[in-house]
Amino acid sequence: MSDAQPITGCRPGDIAENLFVCGDPARVDRITAGWDQKREVCRVREYTIVTGQKDGVSLSAASHGIGAPSTAVLAEEMIKLGAKTIIRIGNSGGLDPSVEIGDLAISTGCVRDDGTSEAYVVPEYPAVADWEIVGALVSEAANVGARAKTGVTWSLDAFYARNAIAGPNGSLRSMSVDGYWPSHLETRIRDMQQARILNCEMEAGILLTLAGLFGIRAGAICVVSDRAPWPGPSEMNLDNNMTTCIDVATRAMLRLARA
Repeated sequence: MSDAQPITGCRPGDIAENLFVCGDPARVDRITAGWDQKREVCRVREYTIVTGQKDGVSLSAASHGIGAPSTAVLAEEMIKLGAKTIIRIGNSGGLDPSVEIGDLAISTGCVRDDGTSEAYVVPEYPAVADWEIVGALVSEAANVGARAKTGVTWSLDAFYARNAIAGPNGSLRSMSVDGYWPSHLETRIRDMQQARILNCEMEAGILLTLAGLFGIRAGAICVVSDRAPWPGPSEMNLDNNMTTCIDVATRAMLRLARA
């Protein structure tokens, strides 16, 4: 029987214990730009994976695509192949009024508002970031002078249904086709704001849940690429401050590996 994983095709020896994950396959090249002895071990569907070294530390970087289902597939296969520490580098929408576009949002935990994590474990099970990863990310953000905040992340499904466009006088309107937007979706956004949620994205919740279930450590750092609710789609800038986000995550990972 083949020892290759069924989706990525990766085999034992392909994946380092220290793994970065991101949504966009193109971001893998940016994460690995300064690495040595790097080799591509996967390019299948939304999954691009590169393994190499930086400053003598073995590292891998992998894309997981958009949303919890594809992220769970990647996490399962990477953990089976030996990943022990996973840091997600991503984009997010800022919910807390204090965050600004370009800030770095470091997740301390997640509201699990996705269907995939509920398929694994009861909703009451917490999605908690590893405290050593959180500490390393906070320290390295301070070391490079990056503006960063810690807090709880709303990790959700359905980008268009869960998001909204901000209208006049605090009103919200749908981003979905023909204005589809049941009333409970508007209430959900306002509830998250009342709960002092820092930011929202679509993958950290399942990653932190699986890390807890499978006994590894994981964390997430995201650029605040837009405001949620949106003032308008033209505000989103997925590249804004991503170089700094990658730098902070890399420094944190190397720090953790050496410790």
